Amino acid sequence: MNQTGGSDWQITTDTSGPLMIALFVRDTAGLDGAGHPALSHASPKIRPADHTHLTAEVGGLSALKTEWEAWWEQLLKAYPQTSPELTPPEFEAFGNSPALQRVLQAHFGAALTWARERRSEYAQLEAERVASGSDQLLGDIVGDRLMEVGRKSRDFNLTIIELPLDEQRAWYLEPDKILMSHELMSQPELFRSYVQPVVEILV
Repeated sequence: MNQTGGSDWQITTDTSGPLMIALFVRDTAGLDGAGHPALSHASPKIRPADHTHLTAEVGGLSALKTEWEAWWEQLLKAYPQTSPELTPPEFEAFGNSPALQRVLQAHFGAALTWARERRSEYAQLEAERVASGSDQLLGDIVGDRLMEVGRKSRDFNLTIIELPLDEQRAWYLEPDKILMSHELMSQPELFRSYVQPVVEILV
């Protein structure tokens, strides 16, 4: 986790294990375009598997998509907490989402391993940013905006959730969250093009 801030504002960048697990489930189930916002595929690519046999008795893939979307929305709202709890092997918290519950039971081990590997890559990426000074970019964007407006910042907290996505972009979730490919900050101009308009609204 990295926090950048002034007396009236704070921007937190971090990743999320539960959201990574949800991305793994989405991609392994082939739920392309599911969720709001509709994010690109995870990176490295996750091979989709046929889940017809798992979900046939509990509403099939359309039920799985609906249940996954509701879960995704809950995770985004609860972030940085995890809700509902991911408790293997039964995943009791998903009793009302039987298709999703079955897919979690089938793939949780692989999803957890994949998410742990991405988390350790993210920790390395954060260390590299600190070493190179590129973690100062957010402070620079806010500083530039404050000079433009010639006043103190309004109070704001902005959360940037970085995820292993193959498309280099960001998705703004009002009022104070951004979902972003974790490689985006390594391209300062592109990064700025997504974050600066949000900072302008908040400052």
